[in-house]
Order: sequence, then structure tokens, then C-alpha cells
Amino acid sequence: MKIKWLIPIVLLFAACDDEKQANKGGFTEPAIERLNKQIEKNPEDASLYFERGFIYDRLEKDSIALRDYKKAISLDSTKSEYYSAIGDMLFEHKDIEGSVPWIEKALELNPNDKKAHLKLAKMFLFIEAYNKAFSEINVVLRQDAHNPEGYYLKGMVYKNIEDTAKAISSLQTALQVDPEYRDAVIQLGILYGSQGDPIALKYYDNAFKMDTLDVFPIYAKGVYHQDKGSFERAKEEYRNAILKDNQYLNAYYNMGYIYMQQDSLQNAYRQYDIITKIQPQDAEAYFNRGLCSELMGHKEDAINDYNQALVFDQEYEDPVEGLRRLGAK
Repeated sequence: MKIKWLIPIVLLFAACDDEKQANKGGFTEPAIERLNKQIEKNPEDASLYFERGFIYDRLEKDSIALRDYKKAISLDSTKSEYYSAIGDMLFEHKDIEGSVPWIEKALELNPNDKKAHLKLAKMFLFIEAYNKAFSEINVVLRQDAHNPEGYYLKGMVYKNIEDTAKAISSLQTALQVDPEYRDAVIQLGILYGSQGDPIALKYYDNAFKMDTLDVFPIYAKGVYHQDKGSFERAKEEYRNAILKDNQYLNAYYNMGYIYMQQDSLQNAYRQYDIITKIQPQDAEAYFNRGLCSELMGHKEDAINDYNQALVFDQEYEDPVEGLRRLGAK
């Protein structure tokens, strides 16, 4: 079983709810209230809509942000940053194809648009076109030698091509420029952790201090100890993560894995059972719960869980193999 790393979740646009809430004045952010009043007085000022859209974007009120960005463009189609902002937002929501025309338009209007170049670099990183990613990053760093995102992305490219030394160097440069660049702190923890270097734990601690609502750094400390075979310390960190966020599925998964390695099948079963309660359509949780049942000799329970896993993922081969072992369909 592979150790599970947290995968960012794609956020969907909640257009109707956002629109209704905005129209009813449901957002009470002081900055938005100020901009609403300014827009009432100056309804043709594109910059006001763009500024308000930016705030909505940060608040993850995506449909309203998009509406404001497009309004800004309708009033002033000469500003590259307006197009770049839409491209950036769409990219962050994994709409890669949809973001490209907006970024291309931004660069058409302003070939020196740093945000647009870095967004292209992210796209090239995503599709593993690493030379093109470097090219876009270098355009920005030639303009701005103190751009932390440029060094961060360069570090991520080096990480992907498995040049760990250069990846660490670039990420450390990002932190020298911006000591609060949390993503760089986390990536340094991951890279040092992959080398078994205990300094990784300090990076994870610092990352958690920067944002105590995100328990990934605590979970990552557990992965570090798990990789070293220190299962009890790993379980302690996973418990810490769960205490702070009882919906954090990966901690339950890894706890289950460790219990299975320790032949503590009933405890492992409980971890996977919790996941099925939190995420009722998680095929992998049903398979692992079924596997625990099979190993404990509970054949019917195992068959039921293997079949349930296949309800949610018909292409999942592991439960099919489990059913064959048990002589079931």
C-alpha cells in the first residue's frame, strides 16, 4: 500500500449560492462594503470591479469574482492584469484549457506581465514541459530578481526532474526573498524528509505555525517517522492531525496501514471504517476494510466490502482479486 499524500481538492464554482448571497448583501467584509459604495458613485470605474473581484477571489467566492473581473474587462479591455486574474483563477480550479486564452490575451497586451508568465510556467510544469517552464520563469526573474514565486517554481521544476540539490537551493532562495512563503517551507520539508534528514521536522513545524488550520505538516511528520520505521511516533503524529481535523482521511489511511503491518487487524479495520463514514463513496476504504475482514476470517463481511468498493469504482482490480480469492462473484 502506498503512503498517501494529500491531493489538493478541485473547488467547484457555487454560482447560484454566491450570486444570491452577494445580491442580498450577505458578505460583510469591510473592504467589499467600501468598494460597493465606491462603485455606486463610480459605476464606470473598471479598477473598482477588479479590486472587488480580487477580494472575492481570495474569499473563494469564485462566480462573483469572475463576474467582477469580466465587468472590469468590459469597461477597460486594455489591462493585462484583468485577463491574467481570470486565467489564474481558472487554472487554480484545474480548468487548464479554459485559462489559456485569458493568459495569452494578458501577454498579448503586456509581454512583461509577470503573473501571466508564471502561470504559463505552472502549466508547463503541470504537463511536464520543463524546458518551457524554465523559459517562462527566467523571463520573470530577469525582470525581477527578487520574485519569490519564480524561485519557488524553479524549485518545483528541479524537484520534478529529481535534481534535489538544485530544488532545495531554489526553494531556500524563495524563502530568503520571502520568509513567509509557506509553500516553499512545506516543499523543503518534503525534500529533506525524502532524504531522511530530521531538519524536515523543523520545516513542518514552521509551516504549521504559519497556518494552524492546515494539518498537512503534522501529517507529513507522521509520514517522515513512518518512512523511518518509527511506527509509534508516526501514529502519534497521525493522532495529532486527527485531533485537529477529524476529517483528515490520509491520517486514518496511514494509521490503518501501520496497524496492518503490526497485525493489529481490528484496529486497522476501525480506521478504514471511520473513512467510510466520513467519505461514503471511497472505494479504497471499503477495499481495505474488506481486506482486514478477510485476514480476520470474516469472509462474508469481506465479500460485502469488496462488492461495495466495486460499486464506486468498477475498474478497481484489488477487490476483484479479493473476490476471486474468496470464490465469490
